[in-house]
Amino acid sequence: MTPSPAQRLLALDTEIAGCRRCPRLVAWREQVARDKRASFADQTYWGRPVPGFGPVDARIGIVGLAPAAHGANRTGRMFTGDRSGDFLYAALHRAGLASQPDAVSIDDGLTLRDVRITAPVHCAPPDNKPTPAERDNCAPYLASELDILHDLRVVIVLGSFGWQAMLKTLGQQGWPVPRPRPKFAHGAELRLTNGSGRSLTLLGCFHVSQQNTFTGRLTPAMLGDVVNRAKQLSAVS
Repeated sequence: MTPSPAQRLLALDTEIAGCRRCPRLVAWREQVARDKRASFADQTYWGRPVPGFGPVDARIGIVGLAPAAHGANRTGRMFTGDRSGDFLYAALHRAGLASQPDAVSIDDGLTLRDVRITAPVHCAPPDNKPTPAERDNCAPYLASELDILHDLRVVIVLGSFGWQAMLKTLGQQGWPVPRPRPKFAHGAELRLTNGSGRSLTLLGCFHVSQQNTFTGRLTPAMLGDVVNRAKQLSAVS
């Protein structure tokens, strides 16, 4: 019997969680999980690659950069346990796409509607900077996830790293990515249509890192505008 999309996605998430392709990332994520931050000293860190989060029938995707060392690398769920996640989930909750405005732990009851959150790199990297080789090692996972998510219509891309990774992956999948590749910008829109007639729109958005949110480079209103545009383009009510 052919596996359903939900079964394929679960198998992919399981495969991601067991990945050890990048020695530098394996060493770093496990060191962080051992040493811990003082404020989380009593907690058991996830310390593994972090799979995507959200339903298989999502019409909106969100692609970030990589798990945070003491956020998702600790909790085991994308954008969970840090202020970047609080900023993102608050926006999704305001838009009716998340069941609650904050994300504390993997068992906090948070659910998403019509949204799937993932990343081009699934391990926490030193200094939050994956190498191009590490991105490329992880690229097949992103490609597989995009292939499984048949209902995806819009992808919000948080930052230039994710934008470049998405364009590269889509190009390798046969999507007609323009040359030269469009540059990342907050508010950028790129609509692509593949040979089978499927359309996908990328929306650029500054990353929800504290570097952007604490300085006002990215405000709740700015993020809200991007999320609402994604809802409009994907026809999510």
